[in-house]
Amino acid sequence: MQRLNRNFFTRDVLIVAPQLLGKYIVRRFSDGTTRHYLITETEAYRGEEDKACHARKGKTPRTRVMYGEGGLVYVYLVYGIHWMLNIVTGDENHPQAALIRSIKNIEGPGRVTRHLYIDKAFYGEDLTGSTRLWLEEGIRPPHYTAGPRIGIEYAGDKWKNKPWRFKTDKPD
Repeated sequence: MQRLNRNFFTRDVLIVAPQLLGKYIVRRFSDGTTRHYLITETEAYRGEEDKACHARKGKTPRTRVMYGEGGLVYVYLVYGIHWMLNIVTGDENHPQAALIRSIKNIEGPGRVTRHLYIDKAFYGEDLTGSTRLWLEEGIRPPHYTAGPRIGIEYAGDKWKNKPWRFKTDKPD
């Protein structure tokens, strides 16, 4: 299958996040095995104006990678135990990212990273050239629903209720 190139990622997160559905995360593990995982749910975070986005406080050591060019990996720890896998989108200096919430048969972003053995070592990884993590074309564009994002009550109703979570209706 064809690896997604930089042009795919350097678009607005509200375009990229739903288009990640049906694509494959490809993970080459340390033992040399390579596995493909179908993306079934994503969530969009869009710039400093988005009160749910980590970039809302500007560029920090934690969010530095979000200000890079689309196609980089933004990984962070939540609750001190779960790593979250995000794909940076858009142009440089316009911080946006799509959280990978679920892959086929594995729901929840913490479970996804545990299953894929993804941790802080992947922070800043370039998906267009990495030999251990990348994205590939997948199945035909799936039908999906859009709904409010999860776990961001701190952002207020306006931002919490934006329909920026995208989930396949029925993954193949």
